[in-house]
Amino acid sequence: MSADVSRHLAIDLGASSGRVALGTLEGGRLSVEILHRFPNGGVPVRGGLYWDVLGLWREVLHGLRLAATRGGVASVGVNSWAVDYGLLDGRGELLGAVNHYRSPRLNGVMERVQGELGAGHIYEATGIQFLPFNTLYQLAAEPPERLAQARTLLMVPDLLHFWLCGARVTERTNASSTQFFDPRSGEWATGLLESLGVSPLLLPRIVEPGTVLGTLSPEVERETGLRGVRVVAPATHDTASAVAAVPAQEEDGWAYVSSGTWSLVGLETPAPVITAAARAANLTNEAGVGGTTRLLKNVMGLWIVQQCNAAWGLDFGELYAGAAAVPPGPLIDPDDARFAPMGHDMPTRVQAYCRETGQAVPQTPAEITRCILDSLALRTAEVLETLQDVSGQAVGTVHVVGGGSQIAPLNQLIADASGRPVVAGPVEATLIGNLLVQSGALDRPGELRAVVRASNDLQTFTPGAAVSPERRAQFARLGGRPAAEAGSTP
Repeated sequence: MSADVSRHLAIDLGASSGRVALGTLEGGRLSVEILHRFPNGGVPVRGGLYWDVLGLWREVLHGLRLAATRGGVASVGVNSWAVDYGLLDGRGELLGAVNHYRSPRLNGVMERVQGELGAGHIYEATGIQFLPFNTLYQLAAEPPERLAQARTLLMVPDLLHFWLCGARVTERTNASSTQFFDPRSGEWATGLLESLGVSPLLLPRIVEPGTVLGTLSPEVERETGLRGVRVVAPATHDTASAVAAVPAQEEDGWAYVSSGTWSLVGLETPAPVITAAARAANLTNEAGVGGTTRLLKNVMGLWIVQQCNAAWGLDFGELYAGAAAVPPGPLIDPDDARFAPMGHDMPTRVQAYCRETGQAVPQTPAEITRCILDSLALRTAEVLETLQDVSGQAVGTVHVVGGGSQIAPLNQLIADASGRPVVAGPVEATLIGNLLVQSGALDRPGELRAVVRASNDLQTFTPGAAVSPERRAQFARLGGRPAAEAGSTP
């Protein structure tokens, strides 16, 4: 391998699947080859919901073995979804299962903690939006006896890094999602945990994206055949990795939609925006690559369609094509709590919502999917207007990255609803961001993005049929939001 070529391994753990990929950086271009794909998801046990982290570890080792047959690599790094964690005892052994953020154990916990600590105090200290599965509320739901045995808390990607090389640290982008991280100081907001009776001694040292954590342990080397590979923390929060790979020109005035099971709609800002307006809009301030802040909002993404299709078993491409052929019809509030739980009854939940709100009831999979896609696009447009108003940053172009960037009907609907051009791609933004941060050869977000533009084919969707003010107002009313929040097309 020549000096101007570097090869790296990215482990990307998503809520529904995982991948191990090999990235080769050469001549200012990055090529990505996925070596191993494997399923992921919640495991229900006796009323609880858990992640099979040992099964994920088995699949990761298999992917690393495949990589060992492809020649030398310089580094490996893990990213995953946010908020979930493992607890280790004094010997570094995992204390029980890793809870899933959709676990029913969290019902009512956020409201209880807000009552004890004050919602305003929590937001002022952290700048994080209120979501019932934030790590703060997960710790408040832990049995005291389990916390008493714990000595270290590691977020899911940090747990795998510990298993790879023995380092017990938390990477900043994932730390920032917990709702006990202070985005101003860049340190843990330990007072919140102490107020809940949780020891801040559980929290490891915070490190930056790109930090070298060590090399693969002798055990992992024996298991995989890899030798002398550095373990490097990328932006371990998958959205942070995806945003690092947004192919934007810095002068564009751009926003992003990291589109997958969840839809993360946001801006990149130079500093946190912790204001009364940001709190009223329930916006979140999470750490990004290069000292940036990701001002964003979590909204429902393709989860509703995914759960519907778990019941239908149709080809997704045909499903989206069928939806595009259906005229606009009823709408749902995709962030309504009824759509959050897993279940093959999702199509009937969508139909029940439409019936209860006095709309025509979609009947076919194509009609139900069109209803969902229209609603996701309108919600995205609402959030974009809110972000622009709260931040003072004008939004010209919307970049859609991740799996949703492949769904042409949805991208066109977002362009129509927002009145802004949508640039779709790359699909593998999370893997690309992970690999480029690991490489260490690129010092600033702009340099990473130049490589992304050079390495990927992108598609642009220009606004077409405008969405009427009446339809915007109808959608806003479904979510209990004032019509003004829906904004207007620029």
